[in-house]
Amino acid sequence: MDFRQTTILELTQQVQTGATSCEALVTAALENIHRLNPIINAFCALDDARALADAAKVDQRLAVGEHLPLAGIPFGVKDLEDAQGYITTFGSAFHTDDAPALEDSELVRRLRAAGAIVVGKTNTPEFGYKGKTDNVPFGITKNPWDLTRTPGGSSGGSSAAIAAGMVPLATGSDGGGSIRIPAALCGLSGIKTSQGRVPNGGPKPTGSGLLTVKGPMTRRIRDAAFVLDQCVGAEPTDIFSLPAPSEPWAPQLDGALPKAVIWSPTMGITSCDDEILALCEGAIERLRRAGVQVIEQETIWDKHPFSDWLVFWTAARARAQGHLRGTKEWEKIDAALRPQIEMGLDRFTAADYAVAIDHCHTYAYQLEAVLQQAPILLTPVTRGHAPTLMGDGFVNGAETPDWVSFTMGLNMTRNPAGSVPIGLAADGMPIAMQVIGRQRDDLAVLKAMAAIEDLMDFTDMATGF
Repeated sequence: MDFRQTTILELTQQVQTGATSCEALVTAALENIHRLNPIINAFCALDDARALADAAKVDQRLAVGEHLPLAGIPFGVKDLEDAQGYITTFGSAFHTDDAPALEDSELVRRLRAAGAIVVGKTNTPEFGYKGKTDNVPFGITKNPWDLTRTPGGSSGGSSAAIAAGMVPLATGSDGGGSIRIPAALCGLSGIKTSQGRVPNGGPKPTGSGLLTVKGPMTRRIRDAAFVLDQCVGAEPTDIFSLPAPSEPWAPQLDGALPKAVIWSPTMGITSCDDEILALCEGAIERLRRAGVQVIEQETIWDKHPFSDWLVFWTAARARAQGHLRGTKEWEKIDAALRPQIEMGLDRFTAADYAVAIDHCHTYAYQLEAVLQQAPILLTPVTRGHAPTLMGDGFVNGAETPDWVSFTMGLNMTRNPAGSVPIGLAADGMPIAMQVIGRQRDDLAVLKAMAAIEDLMDFTDMATGF
């Protein structure tokens, strides 16, 4: 079973009507993983016996009339969050010998409560520190569209598993673009919801502090909305969690395009690769021809948000791993990550952190002023093309570590933002556009993404799998 050929909504209907079983879906997922994972390396841990046993239990619950909206849907859990019975390694050699988690993260718990079945853990860069997916203990994850390219990060294992058709669902997290970037590079539609929609409750603080958003990853946005309907809602141990919406989101994605959108090619903070920009502008022209008013706005923010984002990120790394400096365990940390930890220890002060929070307010204020013109802002997702496995991304043919710039600011303003594929570059890799909404207006973003999906009709899939 190639999970790219169907939707989660269709699979749940097949289970509910008895056309298939939870055990059959999980068996198919495990067969896919065992066949494809040696090529792609999307999963870093599996437990076939447990997954099949869990599927049999869900089949039994369905047989006695329980309502389980996601019954039988197999999913992978990003290895930055807990799934009971699995070690949470964070992609780090420092944690590979930890004890298995005793309980699920709140997101995983809610997915399981709806009937979904954990089949394993998906690969991630160490502590999610970069936009590529590789690490010391588990190696390099490859992009199903081109095995010489990265699927992005830090939710790269999840995005690669979905893009290859291994599973229809996986969890992701986004502290600076870690759902949107891999979705873009793998031809998926992915959304970073408003902070607090999917709660980060439980005994452990989030990995990137104020920046972290968790959520489901799927191939297309209507599936994501359906899964989100089972995941959103307040949780008493998450001080930022939001109440569930009054009505489920998925039934409201009617395919109607927004009446007006704002188009910002660079947000006024940097340049963009010419080919990526041309493909995005082609999508904008299709929106115009479909009757959407397009308001062009070059500048969104008066400064690049990266310097403030870096304060949050490096402070979180110093908090989590800074105590290892000077110990024999320090060498277990990825050599490229250590400077970020040291930056958080040595470069930034508490006052710098407070100033960065002030700047979050300023970025949100400036963004809202722009969004007064129309409720949806469109930008490229990345300013460069997908990196090679051992290199960086490309902007106009030049390799640069600064191949992403347009995602991290939205983690600081806390606005909902998604990635929707719009076409293929000349090298055959997917290109995507970012869809940004007003504070807590996740539904408007979901609706716009669904309508843009319909208009662009992005049906091409990674071949050879």
